[in-house]
Amino acid sequence: MSRTLPPGWYPDPDAPLLERRWDGTAWTDHRRAPEAPGPPRAAGRAAGRARAVALTACGTALVAALVSGAFALARGDGDDVVADTAPTVESPTPTTASPAPAPSRLVDELDGISLPLPDGWVPSKYVTRDHVVMTTDGGRVFTRTLPAGSARAPAALAQQDIPQAADTSYGRIRSHRLVRSERVAVAGGTGYLVRWRVKTARGPGAYVQSLALTPARGGPSDALVVRFAFDAGPDGPPLADMDRITEGIRSVDR
Repeated sequence: MSRTLPPGWYPDPDAPLLERRWDGTAWTDHRRAPEAPGPPRAAGRAAGRARAVALTACGTALVAALVSGAFALARGDGDDVVADTAPTVESPTPTTASPAPAPSRLVDELDGISLPLPDGWVPSKYVTRDHVVMTTDGGRVFTRTLPAGSARAPAALAQQDIPQAADTSYGRIRSHRLVRSERVAVAGGTGYLVRWRVKTARGPGAYVQSLALTPARGGPSDALVVRFAFDAGPDGPPLADMDRITEGIRSVDR
């Protein structure tokens, strides 16, 4: 018996309640519901109808077997017929690694202090002797160990350092206005800060501050200055961050 079926509608091997179009060589994407049976015949023909139904059922089973065989031959499966079902591959559930919590403080081992990190501030990637400790958009904080022979009193240190801090951060400044100049308790001792509002060549200007601490860890001949540089205007950080960082400086020995 030939296993090649003529084109036509046959029971769908994948959906037995539907019929599927066979084009003579392969299944098409066309499916339909089986045609509804006609009106019931006279009672005298009930037995004939039953026999017809039985023959039809047998014919359907035979056709389905022939179609499956022809389809297996077309796929080149030979005698070992493999069900035409794609393997189910479970997609791995994506996992999102939780980001590492941001540090709340930055430790400056070189100078023996730690500084708080307000929201939006991050530690610098680069560390040198005169280095940026933390940054944010429009804001920078430096720590600088002054060499031996510098002025010893915190007030004198801060007043001596503030012009250089402004030039280092913003280049040549046009003018400045004193905003704060006072003694502060910081890092378990006494310090002194000087804050300027500077006018630059362009833009709204900036705020700079020199905060002097003495002595710094490393010997009584050294002194530490923390420099602040905040762009003024909407592009700079809030000036309150300068106060938060100043008040939150601690000694690493505490």
